[in-house]
Amino acid sequence: MPRPGLTLAELVVTCTFLALLIGVAAPRLNHLFDGIRVDQAAHEVAGALTLARAAAIRRAEYARLVVDEPTGVLRVECGADTLLQRDLRGINHVTLRASRDTITYAPNGLGHGVANSTIVVSIGQRAETVTVSRLGRMRRSW
Repeated sequence: MPRPGLTLAELVVTCTFLALLIGVAAPRLNHLFDGIRVDQAAHEVAGALTLARAAAIRRAEYARLVVDEPTGVLRVECGADTLLQRDLRGINHVTLRASRDTITYAPNGLGHGVANSTIVVSIGQRAETVTVSRLGRMRRSW
């Protein structure tokens, strides 16, 4: 009576099929993960801008978002306090490019010295742009 199980040939065919399937799917998954990382980082940039504007209004003093392009770090400062510091390059492996390194909000919530500043978050071909108007309004686009 034959015993249940798989033969060596069946195992080799199954493993070969799985290896081919993974080889085809891996680049597409990597592209998908890059999109998720860029989206998450752009969301964090938008959140940092919202925090800086809210802190300026709440504390009735100037608040600023500092973008350190070489290190990929975002920092929200209000007065002498650092309210937020995020290492986007270390966390999401993204590159930051900004039209200006500091975006400042006045105590009334309007942008101070900001004229359509942009922060571009990218990995390879995937990119999202966060734009701040001179009124301090923020929007995301891709």
